[in-house]
Formats: sequence, C-alpha cells, structure tokens
Amino acid sequence: DMATMLAFVATDARVAPGPLDDLIACANRASFSRITVDGDTSTNDAFTLIATGASDMPAINSSEDPRFELLARTITGVAAELAQAIVRDGEGATKFVTITVQGGASADECLEVAFTIAGSPLVKTALFAGDPNWGRFCMAIGRARVTGLDPDKVSLWLDDLRVAAAGVMVPDYTDAAGAAVMSAPEFQVRIDLGRGTASETIWTTDLSYEYVRINAEYRT
Repeated sequence: DMATMLAFVATDARVAPGPLDDLIACANRASFSRITVDGDTSTNDAFTLIATGASDMPAINSSEDPRFELLARTITGVAAELAQAIVRDGEGATKFVTITVQGGASADECLEVAFTIAGSPLVKTALFAGDPNWGRFCMAIGRARVTGLDPDKVSLWLDDLRVAAAGVMVPDYTDAAGAAVMSAPEFQVRIDLGRGTASETIWTTDLSYEYVRINAEYRT
C-alpha cells in the first residue's frame, strides 16, 4: 500500500535480524503505509532498512531491549520525513494535506475512513480548488466501509476551524473561513467519528490540472 518508490534507510547500529524486521515493520506502518497521491501502486515499491553494525555498541538482540524503542522512534522519524517528501513531490501536487481520523472504534476503521477521503476524486479536486465543500468529505466518510457508523456523531475540522459537529454544520462556520484554510499550501482535515478512542493520520495531495496533463502525455 505504498506510493511508487524505492526507499533505503541505513543505521550503523548492531541489530539482530529479528528485531530489525520489527523495526522496519514499525517504521513502515507510520510512514510509507500512511501516504497516498492517487491510490495507485507499483510493482517495484520497496522500503529497505540496513543495519551495518559499524558501531561499537552491543547488539540489540530483542525488541524488548530498552534501546529498541529509541531506535524505532528515530528510524520512524526518518521514514516519515521521506514518505512526506514523496507526497510533497507528487505529480502536479499543489497541496500537502494531513488527514487525521480520530474517535474510531479501531485503528483499521480510522485508516479506512482516512484513505477513502484521500482517494476521492471529488475531495481531491476540492482540495485543489480550495473549495470548503464539506459535503464531499461527508460523502467520502459515508462511503467508507465502516459498519454501524452514525453520521449524527461525526465532527469535522479544517485545521482548528470547526466546520461540523454531531453531523451538522456549526452555526458560526462560514465558507469564507473554510476557504481561507484550504487556500494554504498545507493544512489538516480532522474527522472525529464519535465512536471510540482510536486515531490515525495519513498524508495526501490534491488532484490538479497538471496531474492530468502529466499522466495524459507520457507513456511507459
């Protein structure tokens, strides 16, 4: 579930194969598996983590080693920075958009909603236009494969601007305020499903005229 890419990260730490597998799985979940440009993937997508063992530190032989968590945070941070760079450099991209879905019953359903929003052509063109058409976000939320989702519990923010609460637009929201947020090159769309404590974040782009031109004019 990655965007088209080859990613290589190296550490001079000494790490045994078992915890090294755990490290790359942990880093991938929070980085390359949290991005989408157009939803398509490639046959050569890969993320490779190399532990050279060049340092003099004692080897990390287990994920229970106290040093494992620090190394995992560091490698995940590097991987997330690289993953976000892919989104920022997406074909024809003019917007870098963070989508956070919270209040879910599970991480999986938060991701399902987030990726459904990020993959919607109607949402992506609204992102490009800076059009705060919050009905398009609600459409995508409703289309997500989440059993028992109650639209009357859903809330929506653009950055810190609350757009909707309990399934309806808040009285003090204005389209002008929403457009001001969405005209920026980077902003956050935050959704609260109102059904739990799980939360997940992904990163995506808009869908621009330039994206269509690039992909219409070349062939592999």
